[in-house]
Amino acid sequence: MKTALTNACVFTGEEWVDAATVIISDTIIEAVGTSIAIPDNVDCVRNLNSAKLVPGFIDVQVNGGGGVMFNQNTSPRGLRSIARAHRRYGTTGMLPTLITDDRPVMEAAVSAMQQAIDNHEPGILGIHLEGPYLNQVRKGVHQEDKIRSMEADALGLLSRLKGGKTLVTLAPEKNTSGIIRQLVEHGVLVAAGHTAGGYDDYQAAFSEGLSCFTHLFNAMTPMDSREPGAVGAALDHDDSWCGLIVDGYHVHPATLRNAIKAKKRGKMMLVTDAMATVGSDQDFFELYGQKIYSREGRCTTAEGVLAGAHLDMATAVLNTVDMLGLSHDEALRMASLYPAEFLGLGNELGRIEKGYRASMVLLNDAGLVLDTWIDGRDTEMDALKS
Repeated sequence: MKTALTNACVFTGEEWVDAATVIISDTIIEAVGTSIAIPDNVDCVRNLNSAKLVPGFIDVQVNGGGGVMFNQNTSPRGLRSIARAHRRYGTTGMLPTLITDDRPVMEAAVSAMQQAIDNHEPGILGIHLEGPYLNQVRKGVHQEDKIRSMEADALGLLSRLKGGKTLVTLAPEKNTSGIIRQLVEHGVLVAAGHTAGGYDDYQAAFSEGLSCFTHLFNAMTPMDSREPGAVGAALDHDDSWCGLIVDGYHVHPATLRNAIKAKKRGKMMLVTDAMATVGSDQDFFELYGQKIYSREGRCTTAEGVLAGAHLDMATAVLNTVDMLGLSHDEALRMASLYPAEFLGLGNELGRIEKGYRASMVLLNDAGLVLDTWIDGRDTEMDALKS
């Protein structure tokens, strides 16, 4: 199928192009520009009326959405519900995230993800296993008795997924030397998170291939004058990425501004850490048998412990502009191009350019989502058909 989107204000990932036309051929962008003739064989022409067409958002940390928690529903149907819930907020690619849980739940999650990948479920790029190989000292809301040392046969499970990306968050100081290298050699992306290590622990992890820090500042050792900790190691290392939760609750805006200034440009990416309440009318859900409440945009246990976030990517982009004072362009890159590059997909996602996958978001002037396309499919039209 060939589609022409006309009269768009296009953000390519680098610059804005007014009055642009985008030609989509099946799943791929065929042409972008201001003086493009609409092909005779085009199936659909749509005038976007000067709305903003930007690269689709990519979220590498999504625990739930649409009333579903991945930990509670490790099925292809559950994954579909989560992806659909976030699509309305501009997320066209995601890593549904399983937090610390028992081995059978992990097995079921990987199996469900393989089915979703095999079935080309729109927006599913792979899986994020956040735990269970963490440090109990920095457990956050993760259940302490489920946190454990890595099993002898864990490598097979962690590297089992085919055709999609796997991200594993672990505490480097709690895992045997060499395990990060083995995971990376098997194609797994490895992040540090829920970690209480020292600066030297992360230097050793970098040498093995550690490439990311999960929700920077949260559940990790802070930067101190004599011990830089996880935060100091992350900001000091040019080649690693950091996920940032910009919701006004997890990290103070001034702290985030300073971190972004310190880190090499292109290495900070927005994540939501979203829970089941996103895209749902629910104001609570269950995790590990306890109720988690969403109040005024903040997810906590009854005791007030932060438990993920009630945050979507469109709001995260707006918060990055409003709370942190970054340009809209940079906020958009933090939600699209930079996570695409982290996942090794920077040559196919994160830009609106010829040859890239046609995964895009249509925004109004207020930054609210009007429509999304995933690999050339207009998801608004798909929703109407279903």
